[in-house]
Amino acid sequence: MQLTSKDFENNQVMADKFTCRGENCSPQLNIKDVPQDAQSLCLILHDPDAVGSDFTHWLVWNIDPKTTVIEENSLPIGSMEGTNDFGNAGYGGPCPPAGTGTHRYIFELYALDTTLKLSDTTTEDQLRSAIESPIIDHAVLTGLVSSE
Repeated sequence: MQLTSKDFENNQVMADKFTCRGENCSPQLNIKDVPQDAQSLCLILHDPDAVGSDFTHWLVWNIDPKTTVIEENSLPIGSMEGTNDFGNAGYGGPCPPAGTGTHRYIFELYALDTTLKLSDTTTEDQLRSAIESPIIDHAVLTGLVSSE
């Protein structure tokens, strides 16, 4: 399975447009080679370089496995969003505090052998617990954002 974006290359800088310094909108994501037996996809965006601990920016699940593109600033039809560490359901763009260097923003896509029955108050820990055993495949895309 592959996860790419027309908006940035893996391990390259994301434009300010996708951060709190810009429009705070999600980038376009392209999905390829999803396993045929996948029943749904799940997306987690987090910053492992956040001050204090890993910071969750976006949780999406029950994405149709036939999805090939998640358009910029959109949510696939039928999917659900959980609560990010900003306290909101939905996308919260990268926003590294000044003086903390370059942060990695990791988009993790999981192919699951089931759909999930979770509420929009679901956190990253709860989502990761729910997907532990139904994972079929996994893809990663990392964007970089400087705090300067």
